Amino acid sequence: MSDFAKLKQSRKAHQKRSFVTGDFREPGKRESDVFDKKSVVDSEVSSQGTSSSRPDLLDIRGQYSAIPPALEVRVTEGNGRGIYTKFNRRPGEILFSVKPHIAALSNQHLEEYCSSCFAPKADSLRRCTGCKLLYYCDEKCQAADWTFHRHECTGIQKWVAKRPSGSSSFPGDAIRCLVRILWRKQKLGSQSVWAREIDGMQSHRTSLSRDSNTHESQLYAQLAHSIVNFLGLNSPQELAEFGLNGVSDLVDLISRFTTNTFTVSTPSLAPLGSCVSPAVALINHSCDPNAVVVFPRATETAKGDEPLMQVIALKNISVDDEILTAYIDTTLPRDLRQKHLRETYHFTCGCNLCAPPTDASVDWREAMWCPKKCGGICPLPTEQNSLVRCSKCQAPVRDTDAVLDAVRVGQEGLDKAEALQFSDPEKATRLTTNLIPILISSGLVPAAHPLLGLSRLHSSLLIAHLPPTDPGVEEIRSPEVQAAHPASSQKVSPEEAQEALDEAIRAARRAYTGLSQVLVEGHPMRGIACAELGKLLSVDEPHPTHLEAPGEGTNAASPSLSGPSAAATSPMGVSMSPPTYPPSGPARLKLAYETLVRARTELMIGFGGKNEGGEVGRDVRNQIAEIEKELMVWKSGIRNAWQDRPKQGK
Repeated sequence: MSDFAKLKQSRKAHQKRSFVTGDFREPGKRESDVFDKKSVVDSEVSSQGTSSSRPDLLDIRGQYSAIPPALEVRVTEGNGRGIYTKFNRRPGEILFSVKPHIAALSNQHLEEYCSSCFAPKADSLRRCTGCKLLYYCDEKCQAADWTFHRHECTGIQKWVAKRPSGSSSFPGDAIRCLVRILWRKQKLGSQSVWAREIDGMQSHRTSLSRDSNTHESQLYAQLAHSIVNFLGLNSPQELAEFGLNGVSDLVDLISRFTTNTFTVSTPSLAPLGSCVSPAVALINHSCDPNAVVVFPRATETAKGDEPLMQVIALKNISVDDEILTAYIDTTLPRDLRQKHLRETYHFTCGCNLCAPPTDASVDWREAMWCPKKCGGICPLPTEQNSLVRCSKCQAPVRDTDAVLDAVRVGQEGLDKAEALQFSDPEKATRLTTNLIPILISSGLVPAAHPLLGLSRLHSSLLIAHLPPTDPGVEEIRSPEVQAAHPASSQKVSPEEAQEALDEAIRAARRAYTGLSQVLVEGHPMRGIACAELGKLLSVDEPHPTHLEAPGEGTNAASPSLSGPSAAATSPMGVSMSPPTYPPSGPARLKLAYETLVRARTELMIGFGGKNEGGEVGRDVRNQIAEIEKELMVWKSGIRNAWQDRPKQGK
């Protein structure tokens, strides 16, 4: 059985439900639909601040103890249940922290991370001697997880014994999370606070298609069948001992899980697995959120509390304002956001980005530069509205067909590159390399879709496959890797390594520029992108060009940064030569320092000021200190050389 990440990719490929991973809530829940029989009835439409009803305090009957007294669970006619603040909040403030009810690593991470605290492998991990699948830091972590793993361990062993000969499949994180929920409910009882919080989460069972041939129905059937097999049952009727009275209850459980699941991520936002937290799931959605859910791994957090979810304020939040996070990737244009929300959460968003006022400015997600190069932007043309003008000088965009074709080709290429990024990264890189210049030449701003998506993917591909920058270090690859990628087995010259590093820096800068146009300052995605750019700039240059004569270095020209990509504020086709980017030598080191300082400022917001920006923020702080030392050494060397120069006239 594939893990939850693969199930989500499959769902996206069939254009059914979309589990978008650009933001940090992977599918959440929407409280504006019909709750179960213990809940209130809400409307079909979500909108930030559109309800005329005053939020009423909800009787939670001893549940959700993780929510601090400074927050309240209230209910409105328009938005259903939600979490509201009783005090003013500032960006970077931790609103509340909670350990998930259930969490499980994806199969590909089982050998590299502890299955209890989700810490990465330091020296070694201890493998469970029973199932031989899960690993732990030490006996304490294994004992802490034994409450959940006791039955799971036996179930995995039976799964392995029954699987076909030659198969290496294991139950994925989705199945292990679901079965852990059932075992925990069986032990604590269906009327326990823990079980009532799980049962109180949103289910969309009544909204599911009744056609058994749809991909969604087949996915639910596959999960249900796997749960029954993992539990060692002969039929769904035997689920009664777990508090499930028939197939409909099982489908309800699966729906609650898929609708309310969060992605457990590393401090750098890489996905690790899945988790469920009913308290955090109470937070409603906005495409312009004022808070975010992260896993910062703060130093003061006890190991037994990890993986710790934290809800962090991104903006100033006033008294009685609702806490809102984003369920989807908010860098997407409105139509795609609405499509994902309808298919996955069964509601239509009415936030200020999805239902903007008539005098709203052009959305950078769907914008292009003014064709007259006035510095303004125009909305991207569509099939329904091909007549668009610059918001500043009112100049019309004439060749709209070319722009539409470029956007269409770019979207198709992005879909292909995303599908190939792990199986064939070289082909994916070629696609992004070829498509980005087409979209730039068509006038798209860095934040416009699909240019931003291609830029982010291109940056991650280049960073992941950077050659060694130390000419004295030669990578040794296995024969299998050499056979699969013969070109990558060749030794890279210092000049080639320098150009690869510079190109990765330019790609990282383009991605950060685009994110900065559509995400609020301090958003974790912005902070991580800025930190990546700063770290790339601080890497020792394999072949520094500042020591060469003008025109001889590999950075003599930067054609990929011409036009609007040279700077975030430059209009398309500005008739001036862009400065060489990235610079070389001391200028690069200084730029790295400035970029990392900016990154730490953003990380202190997105991952919490009290957390010092999380694990990444602390790493950035240490790197800033190292660069300060290097700059001081360089300045001292210049000062000494100036003092030791020969004196004229003596």
